Amino acid sequence: MKVYGGESSAGASSKPERIKVGIAEYDVTKNGAVLTTSGLGSCIGVAIHDETAPVSGLVHVMLPSAEEMDDDNPAKFADTGVETLIDELEAAGGDRANMIAKIAGGSDMLDFSESGSGIGQRNVEQVKATLDTYDIPLVGEDVGGDHGRSLRFEGTSGDLIVKSANKDAQTL
Repeated sequence: MKVYGGESSAGASSKPERIKVGIAEYDVTKNGAVLTTSGLGSCIGVAIHDETAPVSGLVHVMLPSAEEMDDDNPAKFADTGVETLIDELEAAGGDRANMIAKIAGGSDMLDFSESGSGIGQRNVEQVKATLDTYDIPLVGEDVGGDHGRSLRFEGTSGDLIVKSANKDAQTL
């Protein structure tokens, strides 16, 4: 888990830095880097952007709640991962009052339960509850279904590009 920031050394015509966020990881950028993650099945990618700072961050969470497991990696869980990302965005100069969130993932690709409340849906519910606790509006989502997703989060604009196996890429 790294936090990136500072002034970009890239010129106006250069492509922004690209940072890969792995499973149970997060990253924050202050220099307009592009944050990417892939392999979102039941996992959720949570992208938070503060246009006024400008800072952006992305976390790739796997499970709904840290209370369910004994693990010291906060990025692994929807509740502590979102909380940690918000804290890191504030430490990088962001203001919670100006933050917006977009999410993608939470599919039930491998869920065979008949209850309809598989891990993907529980992840979505926990992410939304945690964002609500911090008063961060959810302004875009592509969740559920039975397909995987990959994300590209544009740190400068706050655009979240979602690529799915079964449909065209969309921008949230």
